[in-house]
Amino acid sequence: MAAVSLSHRALYEEVAELLRQRIFNRELEPGSWVDELKLAEEYGISRTPLREALKVLATEGLVTMKVRRGAYVTEVSERDLTDVYHLLSLLESDAAGVVAARATPEQLASLQALHAELEAAAVPGNVDREQFFAINERFHMRLLEIADNRWRDQMVADLRKVMKLNRHNSLLKSGRIEESLAEHRAIMQALADRQPAVATQRMHEHFRHGLEAAA
Repeated sequence: MAAVSLSHRALYEEVAELLRQRIFNRELEPGSWVDELKLAEEYGISRTPLREALKVLATEGLVTMKVRRGAYVTEVSERDLTDVYHLLSLLESDAAGVVAARATPEQLASLQALHAELEAAAVPGNVDREQFFAINERFHMRLLEIADNRWRDQMVADLRKVMKLNRHNSLLKSGRIEESLAEHRAIMQALADRQPAVATQRMHEHFRHGLEAAA
């Protein structure tokens, strides 16, 4: 019985990840109806694990279940975006303060290495926005890892999934990548100077500007 249960769980989680990536890549657009029959046929599975996968995505806020109408990719409202950025700002700003106070030189070096990758990805006139976004997310997740609070990590991971639904809007704003990079430099300086209050404030500002660009 245990083996069957584990196999079943692995299937719907795998399907959830496939759908998650399709949503993030805009293959499934915000507001679009999820055609369960078509997807089940495409993946060669029954509709049961597909529906369980959709329930997982619904708990993450990526899919909205409508009575007698099925599942739809979530459309992020202005209120949703404001709320998500507000909570991320609180959580990640606190983490930045912790890192400034407690990080080892080796841990700060790992953040600096990721920042260097960001700098390299933001070459004027030849910016790969998708690459920049991916490195940026790795930087933020590494900072959280160093701050070492698994409850905060889980909350941030869930909130960032919703934020990704709107990521293209923020990246496409003229000059935003350059602004974001400058904000990262300021955060790194505060971390290097071991100034928790400054690091906290600069991370707050980073999210405030990010919300302004995404709105």
